[in-house]
Parts: sequence; structure tokens; C-alpha cells
Amino acid sequence: MEIKIIHEEKDFIAVEKPAGVLVHKTRTRALDGNRTEEKTLVNLILEKYPEVKSVGDFKGKETNELERYGIVHRLDRETSGVIIIARTQKFFDILKKQFQNHEIKKEYMALVKGKLKGNGIINKPIGLRSGTTKHSVNARNMKMVKDAITEYEVIEAFPDETLIRVIPKTGRTHQIRVHFASIGHPVIGDKLYGQRKGTSGLSRQFLHAAAIEFIKADGKRTRIESELPVELSLFLDGLRKVR
Repeated sequence: MEIKIIHEEKDFIAVEKPAGVLVHKTRTRALDGNRTEEKTLVNLILEKYPEVKSVGDFKGKETNELERYGIVHRLDRETSGVIIIARTQKFFDILKKQFQNHEIKKEYMALVKGKLKGNGIINKPIGLRSGTTKHSVNARNMKMVKDAITEYEVIEAFPDETLIRVIPKTGRTHQIRVHFASIGHPVIGDKLYGQRKGTSGLSRQFLHAAAIEFIKADGKRTRIESELPVELSLFLDGLRKVR
């Protein structure tokens, strides 16, 4: 697998993460029950940009302990789109501070179930359900509850779906997916928070990180965009034909 480089500078690279690829290293169980390791976005980046291995937040002296080299933000496995990877420690720290100060602007394209009208804001705290790995806006039986705000605007309407631009104002885990599921409009193809069987005919969820804005080391604000993947564009074309 090759990762598309959208933009490259001495301080960072912007890459196009495909759906189905993990950002960070993780361990999963194979069918025989043994633990196996899969190739991640970080693995693929290190093959071309080995200097990234010395960049990031590390525990102690072992720089391979976290294996999130150059990564400040991430995307879910089944979400595609643009990710920024720092090539120097200086810019990693600059980017991390911008995320902490909410100076980063991220835009997503999502197709959700049902009809949404106009623009809107979802302001609901998100927490982790006790004893599970699933996030929720249901206040009962939750831990680590955090405020979460998501803005959206309607781009195109279909009989049973709505294409929207989403701007998360906070960066909680699964925030977009959880928020839209909580108002009865789950992301199409989302098997965790949406309909698990017969979701859409898509092999992935319809959620794409379309743009990110941040301040470079020279103080200039920049915007980097990522085009909608072919499989999502074709899916929309199919909806338009039967509309």
C-alpha cells in the first residue's frame, strides 16, 4: 500500500489516509487467537520519512514506546482524509500547542441517515460507557465525560440521506459519529453507532476529513484539502441517479 502525499515542506507533510488503515500501532487478535500486528499509517510514513521516528511525545528514553511518531491528531480506521505529520520536534510542539488552544480548524464531509435542514450545532457532552469501549452522550453509566461541540451545514439532500459539511469545535473520540447518532442521524456505513446490518452497500463509513487549517512555523496560516475518495463520490452519484 502506498500513502498519497498531498503536501510536503521541511517541517511537515500532509498525507491522505485511506479508509481501513490505522494511524497508530495496535495489536489485534487473528482468527486463531494469536496476537498479530498490522501495518499502520506511521509504518508507511517511516519508510519514506525516517526522520519522523525522532519526533513526538515519548515516555522515558525508549522512543519506540508510543510509536506515534510525528502524529498530533488522528482519524478513525474507517475514516479517510488529510492528516498532518510533523517532521521536526519544533513543529510538532507548535502544532500540538495549536490543538490545545483550539486554533486548528478541521472540516469533514459526511453522509448521514435521514433529512437535516440548514445549519446546526450539536452541543452534547461525550463520555465513555462504563465497562465498554463505546462512547455515548447518554449521561447514565458514563465515565470521563467531556464537553463536545459540533457545527454542520447541509450541502446536498437526498430522499433518505443528507450530505453535510462538519466542523468539530472540540476533538473528542468518535465525536462526529456519536453526535449525529445521538440526534437520530447516524453516519451512513457506521457499524458501531449506526445500523449494523445492511447499512448502505458501502464497505466503510461515509466520513472524510476534507480540510485542515493551521499556522505554520513562519506564522502564516495555511489550509490543506483532501478530495473525496472515489468510492464515496461514486456512492453519491448512485444516490443522485435515483433521486
